Amino acid sequence: MENFKAIVVEEKNDNIEFSLKETALDQLSEGDVVIKVHYSSVNYKDMLAVQKKGGVIRSYPMIPGIDLSGTVISSADERFKEGDEVIVTGFDMGMTHTGGFSEVARVKADWVIKLPHNLSLKEAMIFGTAGFTASLSIAELEKNGMKPENNPRLLVTGATGGVGSIALQILKKTGYNNITALIRKDYQHHIALELGAAKTLHVDELGDGSKPLAKQNFDYVLDTVGGDVASKLIPQISYGGCMSLCGNAGGININTTVLPLILRGVKLLGIDSVNVSPLVRPEFWEKMAKEWNITQSAPMNEITLEQLPEIINKLKEGSHIGRTIIKIA
Repeated sequence: MENFKAIVVEEKNDNIEFSLKETALDQLSEGDVVIKVHYSSVNYKDMLAVQKKGGVIRSYPMIPGIDLSGTVISSADERFKEGDEVIVTGFDMGMTHTGGFSEVARVKADWVIKLPHNLSLKEAMIFGTAGFTASLSIAELEKNGMKPENNPRLLVTGATGGVGSIALQILKKTGYNNITALIRKDYQHHIALELGAAKTLHVDELGDGSKPLAKQNFDYVLDTVGGDVASKLIPQISYGGCMSLCGNAGGININTTVLPLILRGVKLLGIDSVNVSPLVRPEFWEKMAKEWNITQSAPMNEITLEQLPEIINKLKEGSHIGRTIIKIA
């Protein structure tokens, strides 16, 4: 196989650098399935992967990218054949296993799922890990009592980011109307309303979080931020309500008491999208391809691998909106 281009992250003189380089198949991690990558997407985790002490990549050099969609070039596993359209998200890809920011990827067969019939390779990456995570979060909240017909008071944090923006759109499409979007900057107000929120709440309006039990403002919270934001919201969840947690952009620590849990029956629902069983993944992708398909209206920016540094900086600054996908093939 001829050489191909990939983003390569390297450690040089105690600094982390990344650039577009020529690479070859023997420089990829081992795997059963070789894929021609058509699209990838840029996630918060990908931004961390190219930072010093970002906590994502542990050995260098490494090709980042936790998502990809493409066509199978070759497979040593009988479940896949040349030409199959496939998706890979999560697992060790882009961390300890070479990832999707490459024209060619090689991965373990158990990580690969076939593209649903109603979804294109491009649409799959408009969702990507962000959409998969949003879907898991919504499903878990609904499993714990959230229903459109009850018109629950919902709050989505990080509402104009990758996970939050998709969550807002799916919730609105599913019939939820009483949705508040938590924002940090004034310009995010109209964006959140366009995505499906009924109103917005500025993060400065959350209060100081000093009371272990505060006014019960929300029935369900879909949190993508963690840290102080999650800490301040837990005391505001109503009796029997829930919060899903899937991100740590605001920090990895939560400062709370047990009182919301034991006096109001509040549930905290941890969401992991990385190691979800391959047996479970297809049902979520089928939902995203059908009743939860919001790809036609999702705010999306398409770039090339050469333009990646600009998007990485926006993610780092907190100014990135919606989803950015990378057209590779």
